Amino acid sequence: MSGKIFFRALAFIVLFFIIKSADAQNISLEPVNKDRCKVNFPSDKLINWFCYRIKAKETVEHLFGSYLEDILRFNRIDRVHVWPGKYLKVPVNFDDVSNFTPLPQRLEQARNFHYYIFLNISEQFAGAYEFGELKFSFPIASGERNSTPKGLFKILGRDKEHRSSLYTIKPGTPYPMFWGIKFHVSKKGVAFWIHSRDLPGYPVSHGCVGIYDEEMQKKFYGFPQDPKLLDAKKLFLWLFPDGESDSGAREYHKGLPGALIEIR
Repeated sequence: MSGKIFFRALAFIVLFFIIKSADAQNISLEPVNKDRCKVNFPSDKLINWFCYRIKAKETVEHLFGSYLEDILRFNRIDRVHVWPGKYLKVPVNFDDVSNFTPLPQRLEQARNFHYYIFLNISEQFAGAYEFGELKFSFPIASGERNSTPKGLFKILGRDKEHRSSLYTIKPGTPYPMFWGIKFHVSKKGVAFWIHSRDLPGYPVSHGCVGIYDEEMQKKFYGFPQDPKLLDAKKLFLWLFPDGESDSGAREYHKGLPGALIEIR
């Protein structure tokens, strides 16, 4: 088989899978060069995917239907950050990213802890473990330039309606860090939290760890209208089942009993 014939056959096969995978939505997706999807994670090699450029008037809801959350999680991105011209990694077979997680189902070092949060910086993903078994996992946005501290940390505090003292959404509106879980205070007195934030698909914070909260985004940005991704609230209430009724911050000076956070 000549080189030209081989590559034409290969192109036909790729397009066939793309059309087949999107057929449930009655659409076809045309790939672009994979180099356009510049953010990559170690687990990407486990999924057969192509790079796709969002076109004018397209929405991820229409493109991906019931797989919307799965494909957003695979890209570690929220809907606020998907617009025409944005490049997304799209699995050839949507089912390959159903309930996607790059984390192990069992974590040996977590076996003695009721609550163990494992954050994998290279994967931009975190998992909630109970006695070593993964209960749920979620994408994160950690600190840019490796500003998120690594190691083992106790849970030092909680604040359901925490706000930033340094950063704002607009003048007079502190950045919301809702469902906040404090895990570290630096020698300079800077506190580090796991909290709700925007997820652009890559490390972007000043050191804290951000996770999905579309209810927060709807409140402050008016979008999305139908909040679905609520990992910040889910994690907070997993740790603190009575936390929804909180009226202020609470400190754990010796650390929350039975809980540990690992960041690596």
